[in-house]
Amino acid sequence: MAGFRSLARQVRDPGCDTALRRYSLRKCLERFAPYGHRATWDHLCRRHRFGPEDRDLDPGRLVAALEELEEARAVWLAYEEEFAARRRREKQDGLRRPGALDDWHRRTWGGNGVARCDDPEVHPSEPLADVLRRLIAALESGPGEHCPVCAGLRIEWRPDLDDEPWFGPVCGDCGVVVPRAMLTSGALARARGEAFPRLASVA
Repeated sequence: MAGFRSLARQVRDPGCDTALRRYSLRKCLERFAPYGHRATWDHLCRRHRFGPEDRDLDPGRLVAALEELEEARAVWLAYEEEFAARRRREKQDGLRRPGALDDWHRRTWGGNGVARCDDPEVHPSEPLADVLRRLIAALESGPGEHCPVCAGLRIEWRPDLDDEPWFGPVCGDCGVVVPRAMLTSGALARARGEAFPRLASVA
């Protein structure tokens, strides 16, 4: 099975016909697809102006789409290296049990679905690397009240997601399935339509 780099070489190879180069770009998404395979493909098609089924297109657009994907992959792989180093230090210090955010990270190892979009046509429009940098900054700053990708406050609880985790909070603005560990308990309660529980009075 070809890896991401060998597929990327095929996308760039002017000796390959355009259909094969397009196929190789699509196969790259089996190795790295931040929004999920279909949503990431839709994103690249829109940003680089080629049709999802277009087999006769300007190869330069394919290469530009690949370059965007490669930049985002480099951002994420650098974060994963830091993550692995942190976990090694924690284990040396006796902290063996990972937290909830670490569980999410383990399911997205390699970068597939790190900012999953359940609807393949609803996703952030900014360059993938910019989106991942914002996501990483949010990961490092702890739980928040808003979407870690677009800072939107319209977080909606969805019980019918098409992929794992099957249910959870989704940003109503950019379409990203927000990892529950990245939201405060108050934000999660609002997403579910629950009243945030008040602290009991001690008076």
